[in-house]
Amino acid sequence: MILALVLILIAASLALATIGNRLLTRNVMAEASLQANSALRLATSALSGHLSRYETLPALIADHEDMKELILDPDNPALRRAANLYLKEINTLLESSDIYVMTMDGNTIAASNFDGVASFVGENFIYRPYFYEAAAGKQARFYALGTTSAKRGYYFSAPIEVDGTVRGVIAFKVDIEGIETSWRGGEYKILVHDPEGIIFMTGNPEWLYASVLPLTPERLERTTASRRYSDAVLRELPIKRSALDDHVLMTVNQGAGSREYLVLEQYMPDADWTVKVLFDTGTIHAQARTMLVAILLFLCLFGLGLAVVIQRRARLQERMHMQIEAQAELERRVEERTADLARVNLQLRQTQADLIQAGKLAGLGQMSAALSHEFNQPLAAAKTYADSATMLIDRDRISEARDNLGRISNLIDRMASISRHLRNFARKPNEKLSAISIEEVVEETLEIVSARLGTADATLSLNFEPGLPPVQGGSVRLQQVLVNILTNACDAVEGLDDRAIELSARRDNGRVVIEIVDRGPGVPPAIMERIFDPFFTTKGVGKGLGLGLSISYNIIKDFGGSLTVREREGGGALFRIDLLEAEALHEAAE
Repeated sequence: MILALVLILIAASLALATIGNRLLTRNVMAEASLQANSALRLATSALSGHLSRYETLPALIADHEDMKELILDPDNPALRRAANLYLKEINTLLESSDIYVMTMDGNTIAASNFDGVASFVGENFIYRPYFYEAAAGKQARFYALGTTSAKRGYYFSAPIEVDGTVRGVIAFKVDIEGIETSWRGGEYKILVHDPEGIIFMTGNPEWLYASVLPLTPERLERTTASRRYSDAVLRELPIKRSALDDHVLMTVNQGAGSREYLVLEQYMPDADWTVKVLFDTGTIHAQARTMLVAILLFLCLFGLGLAVVIQRRARLQERMHMQIEAQAELERRVEERTADLARVNLQLRQTQADLIQAGKLAGLGQMSAALSHEFNQPLAAAKTYADSATMLIDRDRISEARDNLGRISNLIDRMASISRHLRNFARKPNEKLSAISIEEVVEETLEIVSARLGTADATLSLNFEPGLPPVQGGSVRLQQVLVNILTNACDAVEGLDDRAIELSARRDNGRVVIEIVDRGPGVPPAIMERIFDPFFTTKGVGKGLGLGLSISYNIIKDFGGSLTVREREGGGALFRIDLLEAEALHEAAE
């Protein structure tokens, strides 16, 4: 009888342990699934946020004037050099992997890594989906192992359009290996695979380029056609799938042993990726066994054990609820920040061109009184000559009347010349960089500022070194720079005893240096570093937008030169413009 009771108790204990182990395993797995789901959402949000930083940038850079000029003249060494340097600067600023420009036949003509060992310049990527989709006028995405760099990356591309026609393609390559590094050594194993099941990112290097799906001939053919993984060796990951309730399990054979994982996944439609989070079920089973032993012990002290279990479950539920709320708040903030950045980028693009034009028109507005005087004088003189010519004709002094009519014609030509220069100056320039003459630009500039020099009662002396070579730039934009600086010089000397202004030009080691000197109050050291900042001005309200010098600085920078200012010895300001000689730039490119 006692033996039978003991056997019954043993059998009941074993049955209770078995049932309890199953129940506890399900419970712990459910908890682990919730935590793994949080990790999955965090990983997906991090990937999506990292990629979304670059999504709109290809179209923005494709609209840059340098890119359009290069794609129209891809064999121009100067345009290639300027584009390479610009792409390298942007690539460094954005912390992307590579940026490169391709013609419609897939040849790369400019790249941020043009001076690197694995330069993309000269490579052809016509076989890449991101190329032919952008060539068709679409913005495209693609992820692959680089055939030239042998580095994995995510690619964004956009068409380069000129007058509504696609003339080329620009592509961004975004590094993803930094995110992958953060996955290593963590509680969860995170991997990303493509629609064919091939693992593209993983914290476990041994799984890279292995497939979680059978490598059928159709899948291999699609993968090979895109050259997504270059020469990487593809293989199937030895796995066996199973399930516990609604939880997906996956057993991976590793060497002589195997390991089972709880699997959660989420598809990223924009990237065409599937993100999987794997949690080792060995930890789950160990935790379940530990809980089972604890419960069996708690049964001996039923009251205390029950209280402990209830308290534990309450804490677990609270923690999971807090995690879900924190994740929801984080996602909301990420979405708001992304929307703000997209809106600011659009506003900056829309206002950039308007600010430059506003600076020129503001300068013309400030000179309006002087320009009115410049037109009124010839008009008054023309009327006097016309009245005199009428009297001379009445007196049959035809020769003298003809002289008066010639003077009237000269005055009209003078006013037409001033009007033409003002019209050319006020329009929005659409000129390419070319070889321009300093003397001709200065001559046209004087047509515009002569009226302001007159109202300021200032004298302008010119001192040009003989035989100055042409420089690299644009005539209208260089006029804008000289008009801004000379107008500021007139403002500085107006009302002073010494109202002399000097403009000189000379050669200096492959460059042409233009210096404009006035004898005004100069530039105080306290504002020297801020004088080229947008909207910074020392003038009163209504006397300037604070854009002139900022626009001038960036125009000269676009020419490949520099604009600086310093105090003149003896008082006043000295503005120095350094420009590349056109011949020197051509020789350097060759």
